[in-house]
Amino acid sequence: MASVPAGYEAVIGLEIHCQLRTRTKMFCGCEPSFGDEPNVHTCPICLGHPGTLPVTNAQAVQFALQIALALGCEIAPRSIFHRKNYFYPDLPKGYQISQYDIPLAREGRLGDVRIHRVHLEEDAAKLLHASESGRIHGSGSSLVDFNRGGTPLVEIVTEPDLRDPGEAREWAQLLRTTIKQLGVSDVNMEEGSLRVDANVSLRPEGSDELGTKAELKNMNSFRFLERGIEAELERQAALLDAGEQVAQDTLHFDPRSGTLTPLRSKEYAHDYRYLPEPDLVPLAPTEEMLAEALAALGELPADRRERYESELELPSKLAAQLAFDAELSSYFERALEAADGGASATVIANWVTGELVARLREAGDEAADPLQSKVDPASLAALAGMVERKQVAVTAARQVLTTLVAEGGDPAAIVEREGLGQISDTGELAEIVARAIESDPAAADRVREGNPKAIGPLVGFVMRETKGRADGGEVTRLIHSKLGVG
Repeated sequence: MASVPAGYEAVIGLEIHCQLRTRTKMFCGCEPSFGDEPNVHTCPICLGHPGTLPVTNAQAVQFALQIALALGCEIAPRSIFHRKNYFYPDLPKGYQISQYDIPLAREGRLGDVRIHRVHLEEDAAKLLHASESGRIHGSGSSLVDFNRGGTPLVEIVTEPDLRDPGEAREWAQLLRTTIKQLGVSDVNMEEGSLRVDANVSLRPEGSDELGTKAELKNMNSFRFLERGIEAELERQAALLDAGEQVAQDTLHFDPRSGTLTPLRSKEYAHDYRYLPEPDLVPLAPTEEMLAEALAALGELPADRRERYESELELPSKLAAQLAFDAELSSYFERALEAADGGASATVIANWVTGELVARLREAGDEAADPLQSKVDPASLAALAGMVERKQVAVTAARQVLTTLVAEGGDPAAIVEREGLGQISDTGELAEIVARAIESDPAAADRVREGNPKAIGPLVGFVMRETKGRADGGEVTRLIHSKLGVG
């Protein structure tokens, strides 16, 4: 945990707002939207006109139940909505309909992090500031787009169980994958359908007392979440080292400059003057609703990681890398099925997470779903099997994969066409190794003297001569044998 200042322990909790993918808003019949012309998806209810009556979106309740059950929460037999009162231009009613002391669900867990609560609420409208919109003239000006106002939200609040910025990033990614798999949200951080706030504090190592926390608002990528927490830990450590107090503020992290700026003093519950919402009946999920939500869960990412480790014997980090990425996991499952024992699960997993992802990035498809690429899962499984059976060397297999990414096709046919089959003649390979040693006697002497890194130029010579068709392990063995190195 090198990102935590020395002598301190970080205490981190997350608050996640997730927009639900429903046909209509939380309390009216308007369509939720992103990117449409401003203020075209509005009505008297979501604009807060006097005399209007909200009606709870049943689909939003069902989606929220799925999220709560996926997080292992206890569902409240009866929960109620409240009016959260505050005055801001993006809140036309002067209050937000949310849940307070009787939320939909409590006391869950995802991985090693406990879930404090899960509740339903409506989203606020969107403020467009002068720097964000060409429509606005003059510094300090803002406009309000009410299209987003009233969109169904689920808020997930964790306990302060995270101890490192990287750990917070990884856990947030696991949560995103879990929710995305449920199909209840597109969890697109760039469009704001998933927004993460972090409550961050420091305490001396070994202390059980909590320090004063600051809240970082609305970081729109996992990388920025990690960087923002790191910056806040450094800021708090500098204050504490100087003998100063940390104020309970709400802060904005600017990823371009890496700086933190105060937005406002942190509010407390009593600042919002919560009142029960008189126009909405309590939520009381039926057994049928709970059974339907439970049936929709399927195998969750955390369970999938456990299966990959226990049944497929994948290393823990590799299992998590696959299980916590919905697209990679789907691709891996199809490749494994196509392999039908022709290649081991670990070899296929390494080729999916390592070589395939790297080649897609090189081709400009860093964020692409590998299932949409030209590399069919069966083709990758076949290539991995050829490597495992030593029919093609790893270096040559990488060339084949590059061709598959660009053109698709059958890896065996590409190997045959390009003459990339592994050299099986040990005598031929031994002759090339001998030439490699003759070409670089200095490197050979360093290998004899016990410098393992010096073998690189010798192996490189062989690989160039064989156009990547030699097995790296066999080349290393032959070089050591020729030089008398044990």
